[in-house]
Amino acid sequence: MIETIVIAVLTCVSLICSILFFPKIKIKKFEISTYWIICFIGAILMLCFGCVGFDDVVGGLFQDSAINPIKILLLFISMTFLSIFLDEVGFFRFLANLLVKHFKSNQKLLFLTLYLMVAVLTVFTSNDIVILTFTPFICYFSKNAKINPIPYLVAEFAAANTYSMMLIIGNPTNIYLATSSNIDFLSYLEAMWLPTLVCGVVQFGIMFLLFYKSLSIKIEASVEQVKIKSKLDLTFGLVSLFSCLILLILSSYISFDMWLICIICAGVLLISIIITHLVRHKSLKIILNTTKRLPFTLIPFVISMFVIVLALNKQGITEIIGNFLGEDNLILKYGTSSFLASNLINNIPMSVLFSNIINLPNDALRNQAIYSTIIGSNLGAFFTPVGALAGIMFMDLVKKQDIKFSFLMFLKYGSIVMIPTLFVALGMLSVFFY
Repeated sequence: MIETIVIAVLTCVSLICSILFFPKIKIKKFEISTYWIICFIGAILMLCFGCVGFDDVVGGLFQDSAINPIKILLLFISMTFLSIFLDEVGFFRFLANLLVKHFKSNQKLLFLTLYLMVAVLTVFTSNDIVILTFTPFICYFSKNAKINPIPYLVAEFAAANTYSMMLIIGNPTNIYLATSSNIDFLSYLEAMWLPTLVCGVVQFGIMFLLFYKSLSIKIEASVEQVKIKSKLDLTFGLVSLFSCLILLILSSYISFDMWLICIICAGVLLISIIITHLVRHKSLKIILNTTKRLPFTLIPFVISMFVIVLALNKQGITEIIGNFLGEDNLILKYGTSSFLASNLINNIPMSVLFSNIINLPNDALRNQAIYSTIIGSNLGAFFTPVGALAGIMFMDLVKKQDIKFSFLMFLKYGSIVMIPTLFVALGMLSVFFY
């Protein structure tokens, strides 16, 4: 047990250090993210020291269960493919530009509209994709308009990591935790729509008051013309995305696994684009660009953390933590502990860990713990940059745009905005269960 604890702690500490001090290493022209390499080394050490057996790992990776990490990764990457494709077509940038074009002279209205647009797009696509798309746009527009970009960056990041709670597909942490408890698409939505909407309203109110003075300044900015690269590609992308969402809603009624639905929809889009582009003698560059942007590093990261959690589970450590948390005040305990744990080890490893910690005697208690952990995993992404991969990407993007947004600034705004949001969300979840 001692070896397992030491390796797990060292891996977590090294993970935090890598994110803060050396997020990437450069080998000639290539940049490699370090977070997954550290977790991979931790998993190898667990195997080498006999903390978990190779057969246990193989059995866990290919088990026919809801928490099979391979199925969850396939689901997430397929959904990400659909979102990135729409971004490559120019859909998100077109919407963002349309927003600025109509509300460029009124910062308050622009702030509200940007927040709502990020919220809606996050619900139906992915928080990571929205952050990757909107962050450079906000930085560019703010420089052009000579206005403070901080209110818009904070609003974007807060909205993306709040409304990602709404649907089960909004965040890989949602997928992992919900499927570990066999929660279907509609049951998830029934529990999470109220906490998401209410805390979203409270959150916006806090940010509006916080940035009121800055948003009162009038702006004048030139707006570039953004066109959709191919209306046919856009049609295929939107049809595939919404078909996927409809089938996911119906998945529990048609007895079809969610990961299969996502793979099929992404596959149909891929085949459709290849055929139409070949027939029309067009380049397949959009497919190549979409594929290049897929988060493939998430695969070794999640699998490595899965191995580490298997070791903790085998040594009885997860059971000890579960007993410590107990069976009373579950929503508050699991919500706050998952929020804090996300910022110690990142929200994806936290979700893998907590799915094993949550071992309660009945479904009602288990679901309270699961849903409150999901809330903590999403909202915990905006407390420190360590909280989620989205935070790491966000800090890298603003740095490249020469925007001053330090670790302490991230912590400051995360504390002001997300801590009240967390308790409001947990309160609304309590209303659902009681």
